[in-house]
Amino acid sequence: MAYLLQQLLSRSARAHPDKIAVVARQQSLTYRELEDKSSQLAHLLQQWGLKKGERVGLFFPKCVDSLVSMLGVLKAGGVYVPIDPLMPAERAGYIISNCGVRVLITSREKRMVLSAETLGQMDVCLLVDGTEADAAAGIVAWAALNEQPTAAPKVTLTETDLAYILYTSGSTGRPKGVMLSHQNALTFVEWCAEEFQVRSEDRLSNHAPLHFDLSVFDVYNTLEAGATLYMVTEDIALFPTTQAKFIEDNQITIWYSVPSALTLMVLHARLTVEKLRSLRILLFAGEVFPMKYLRQLAALAPDVELYNLYGPTETNVCTYYKVERERLESLDNLPIGAACANTECFVVNEDGKLLGEGQQGELYVRGPSVTYGYWADPEKTRKMCVPNVFQEHFKEKAYRTGDLVTLAPDGYYYFAGRRDNQIKSRGYRIELGEIETALLSHEGVQEAAVVAIPDEVIGNRLKAFVSLHQPGSLKMVDLQQYCSTLVPKYMIPESIEFYEVLPKTSTGKLDRVKLAQGAKAVTQSAS
Repeated sequence: MAYLLQQLLSRSARAHPDKIAVVARQQSLTYRELEDKSSQLAHLLQQWGLKKGERVGLFFPKCVDSLVSMLGVLKAGGVYVPIDPLMPAERAGYIISNCGVRVLITSREKRMVLSAETLGQMDVCLLVDGTEADAAAGIVAWAALNEQPTAAPKVTLTETDLAYILYTSGSTGRPKGVMLSHQNALTFVEWCAEEFQVRSEDRLSNHAPLHFDLSVFDVYNTLEAGATLYMVTEDIALFPTTQAKFIEDNQITIWYSVPSALTLMVLHARLTVEKLRSLRILLFAGEVFPMKYLRQLAALAPDVELYNLYGPTETNVCTYYKVERERLESLDNLPIGAACANTECFVVNEDGKLLGEGQQGELYVRGPSVTYGYWADPEKTRKMCVPNVFQEHFKEKAYRTGDLVTLAPDGYYYFAGRRDNQIKSRGYRIELGEIETALLSHEGVQEAAVVAIPDEVIGNRLKAFVSLHQPGSLKMVDLQQYCSTLVPKYMIPESIEFYEVLPKTSTGKLDRVKLAQGAKAVTQSAS
């Protein structure tokens, strides 16, 4: 049993040195090459002064060197921070600053978009596609790895040390960094290895971006089994037809993605049973899967095991449900299932009382998969990682998911909604308040509210309502372009409606219920 994530690689490199470990963009690395290159990177990082527990930013498009970077940082004793290469430069700069990143692994193009202030925080930028170094400017070429030893450096780490930090949408208008330890990740990975029996002959996809927690399964279960990882790069992920072809051409055996990606393939990729013949397991998580599309997918993959995995970034997966095909026609809602091994879930009401079967409340999670909290945000950590008052004999934390669930007589939990202003779209967690903050930062905007409109394909569509200081001074495209400089593409409202004054409740607050009802009514009449 491994107690550090990088040990999964070292073990498989000894067992399968010449086996292909990862494939992306017409490039591949064997297990021996991945082991050697990541060790060389670890030495280089230490040479540049990286100390145990320090954060290293990863800011470049997905490629085979993404794995070299993740594992090299871990071998050096560092904590890696994947940054979405498609996010606005200002948001990337915030993450770099918030996390205290001094070493950045990036590309020439991505380095160019960062501000001088952000770059000024760096001791070094290591360019994965660079061939020329500039020591005075702190720029190191990737080729510098070749000058380093291939034996991993000796670093004293334990499973409770941080391994990586994943940034998710935050209610304050800024993303928040979820801290995950080796133990947090390995609790999940080891459960997956047992439950899904991942084998060395398996071919796993990596559909999720590396800053998205779904990727933890893809990367580390591949390494744990000595299997091969096929990375779904941004150009492939753009179209359902290319994703379906990717599965068929690469003979993928285990696919894991958000339901909206699978739904779009069902609707637009002209799937057949033959095209999905290689698959043995289909995993999905991140949002509700519309039942009518799940039934269609099940018919197209009659021999494939289907699993609904549930859990926020703060716990990775905490419950799961193996789809019972004989129940598919009768189910109105898909269960999020039962607790994973080495994890306990329970339901609590607003008064802090433990609830039983058939009662709706907030889902709490305890166990070694639960995050330590949020980087540099003790207040948010105290709010979400709370004392487990139901454990009388010693102190431990439980995570408040914010999700409302009910434990049904069949023994499974069923999702019932959120207790806050967070929604899911295309599998991404989105705080509506963060989008509102972005809109309100425009000098021409007086008021802003954002609502989510349920959509059976992508989960939710975003609509904004805005009042301006000078009516008519801005158009929808102006605000959409402005938002694109502050938030990721998936958080830009698809439509914006302008008001002279936004409606208010009797207490003077924005009447979000009225706005949401109006938006849904318009959508329904249009359809």
